Amino acid sequence: MELRDIEIFLTLAEELHFGRTAERLRVTPARITQAIKQQERQIGASLFDRTNRTVRLTPLGRQLRDDLWPMYTGLQDSMHRAKLAAQGITAVLRVGSMPVNTHDLRPFWDAFRNLHPEWRLQIRHAPFIDPFAGLRRGDLDILITWLPVEEPDLTVGPIALSEPRVLAVSADNKIAQFTSVSLEMLTDFRHVDGPSMPEYWFDGYAPFQTPRGRQIERGPMTRNTEEVLSLVSADEAVSFFPAHMTRYWTRPDIAYVPVRDMSPLPYALVWSTKAENELIRAIAQIVRDLGPLHLSGP
Repeated sequence: MELRDIEIFLTLAEELHFGRTAERLRVTPARITQAIKQQERQIGASLFDRTNRTVRLTPLGRQLRDDLWPMYTGLQDSMHRAKLAAQGITAVLRVGSMPVNTHDLRPFWDAFRNLHPEWRLQIRHAPFIDPFAGLRRGDLDILITWLPVEEPDLTVGPIALSEPRVLAVSADNKIAQFTSVSLEMLTDFRHVDGPSMPEYWFDGYAPFQTPRGRQIERGPMTRNTEEVLSLVSADEAVSFFPAHMTRYWTRPDIAYVPVRDMSPLPYALVWSTKAENELIRAIAQIVRDLGPLHLSGP
């Protein structure tokens, strides 16, 4: 197989759709079909089961995907490292940030870049669904996430920031007129929920009970912030957020009301224990030296 044909096969194995594969690779669907047919002729068996509605990998196709993927990604990584080395960059630290206020964290980023110009820093937004998957897959080196984190394979590093919490409600909701709310006031409202999250971890962000033991009802499942805000805007649910949302994600249809009896939400650096390296230790030491940011509420 040529490298381009391997790329076509692996992309189709991921997308399971000829049109999306062609669009992603910027070629025609006919080129995708031609490449797959040629591969199947060379191998002597089908790699995909295809109908007018579905595309599925055959057992042989799954085997080929699993064999090719590490070699293909390894080659890509080698080429990427070579390009970086040509620019004087010897390594990359990949940071996933769950809070959206990465600008507030610039003192840490600036210090890292100033102290280690030979290293590149990549900062990406991290989803709250299956929050630690990126660390475990090796897609991220560091995750900035709220505490507690009680995972045996992960190391919890220094706290980077802490800030008060607010409740996001529809601008038409009666709570929008309040100057603040308490947890005991919120048992009559549905709060958004999310799948594939450790219960203890989500409870640290949005408790399941009030201090007096009253149940806080969980509402619709959501997978990202946009879905949360859509439900809040429609007054179908309410949602806790860190206070920086009032500055970074303002909308005329949503009000953010301070929650007066919740402690500030801490965010810390977390990484895979077995993957710890000098880049991770360097950014952790910078955060320790500068100390956590204590952000104010709205």
